[in-house]
Amino acid sequence: MSRRPCLPALLCVLLTSPLAACGQATIAPRSATPVDDHIRGLQTAAIHEGRSPAAHWGTDPAIYTHWGSHSNRLVPVYTFGTKGAGAGVDLDGYSGANSPYRREGEVRRMYGYLPENTVDPAADYCDQTNIADIQRRALESGKKHIVLIVFDGMDWQTTWAAAIHKTGRIPYREGRGTGLHFQDYDAAGTSQFGWMVASPLDANTVVDENTQTIRRRNRGTVGGYDASRGGSTPWAAESADPYLIEKGGGVVHTIPDSAPTATALAAGVKTFNGAIGVDAVGNKLVTVAHRAQQAGRSVGLVSSVPVSHATPAAMYAHNVSRDDFQDISRDLLGRPSIAHPENPLPGVDVLIGGGWGCDKSSDRPQGENFLPGNRYLADADLRAVDVRNGGAYLIATREKGVRGADRLMGVAERAARDGTRLLGLYGVGRYNGHLPYRTADGDYQPAPGRNGTAEKYDPADVAENPTLAEMTDAALVVLSRNPNGFWLMVEAGDVDWANHDNNLDNAIGAVESGDEAVRAVTAWVEKHSNWSESLLIVTADHGHLLVLDQPERLVPEGERPKRR
Repeated sequence: MSRRPCLPALLCVLLTSPLAACGQATIAPRSATPVDDHIRGLQTAAIHEGRSPAAHWGTDPAIYTHWGSHSNRLVPVYTFGTKGAGAGVDLDGYSGANSPYRREGEVRRMYGYLPENTVDPAADYCDQTNIADIQRRALESGKKHIVLIVFDGMDWQTTWAAAIHKTGRIPYREGRGTGLHFQDYDAAGTSQFGWMVASPLDANTVVDENTQTIRRRNRGTVGGYDASRGGSTPWAAESADPYLIEKGGGVVHTIPDSAPTATALAAGVKTFNGAIGVDAVGNKLVTVAHRAQQAGRSVGLVSSVPVSHATPAAMYAHNVSRDDFQDISRDLLGRPSIAHPENPLPGVDVLIGGGWGCDKSSDRPQGENFLPGNRYLADADLRAVDVRNGGAYLIATREKGVRGADRLMGVAERAARDGTRLLGLYGVGRYNGHLPYRTADGDYQPAPGRNGTAEKYDPADVAENPTLAEMTDAALVVLSRNPNGFWLMVEAGDVDWANHDNNLDNAIGAVESGDEAVRAVTAWVEKHSNWSESLLIVTADHGHLLVLDQPERLVPEGERPKRR
């Protein structure tokens, strides 16, 4: 059964393939019972009026779109299969009294220096690098199936907004929360909850993508975390101190981008903004995926945004620049790249994500070896890895008139049967290749964002693309054929893109879409494995600065509980 919510009646028209006569199925977008689109109305009014009593991004409540970038907020962590799993795997080993931020030596080790106002004797939080520690120890202890799900850009407040919308009430005001699958699922009593610092090493590093070298390190502001200003919990920063966005008086710390945060999650090392799998001086790092592959496990990457964007990239590739997309794809697919010209990386077993239809004739940040055509995965590389041309991958791409979920699963089942690898390329090309936003009510009709415009999808955009959950299902079909087990990363990358756009409608829908991917993984574990041999971590790479001023306004007025 499809997990995708239905299209509204306005879009429920037949999409007929010109190939139907040749046996291709006629596509009709999924349909559903219409629901009140309260969040879309709230978002539309906020953009039109420039402010909203319900929420805002940034430090000025009078300006709805005051801040459109990342923040230094603490990030929530949900783990499954960790409680009681032993030293190094149990989340308690990195939080509370075991927090690395309570000890000066540990802080200095993580950053390579001692950031000001960062040691906190009362810290309960762990560090982002500890997520890699947990995965490594899980591999060493014999966990067969390890899954990391990254909701890019999802801080506690974005999760809260999605839970309020889904439950139709304010179900909590602090802590783990309830309402979403990853909040409520207890993994047979093995689930834990915590939060972490996502600070990078520093930001102002100048690199040369052609030589893969560091040209200049000019630290300016550096990494670290001041709990007295940012809050000791993810829900304690409702005041939105400008410290969290690297502004205001006193000592401020660098806000992260997705490259060093993903590198920390994957390799356990802090590095500079823009770095993909390399340390502060450009040395290539060994990630959890590499270790899993060396141990005979299959490895896979799934994303709702382009396949070579920062989060999937840093899980496996090496590059001093997150913008060198084509070379990153070469690393992911086992092709010679600027970082590995003579001895390519082995490549991942499954790579599924966005980037379809994104052509460019030139792209200076990608360096001298950029090839005109698809900016995320060069056309020549796509041809070279195809099994039909002697490559290792069966390929599924978006096709006119072909339902994306059916096509992808069909190819995945064939790859599992034939023992080949799987590559899937989907998305909406005119919107930089990400999957369509499902939106808060699931109707794929986004409200306008910070620039006053909204993405508009036709029925084909929805029908010809699988959902993130359907991508995850396909990846599991291929990866699970390996009796030694697997490591998989799934990214709900559109949460970040929605928050950048100050778009509550898209952000809530993206969280709910990602939650369905979590459900796909837990369902697989329950059917094919157990929580003694499986591990799942659900977290984010960094947060934004959404503030819910009146969270009750996310619920339609007639449905709000009466005050007593």
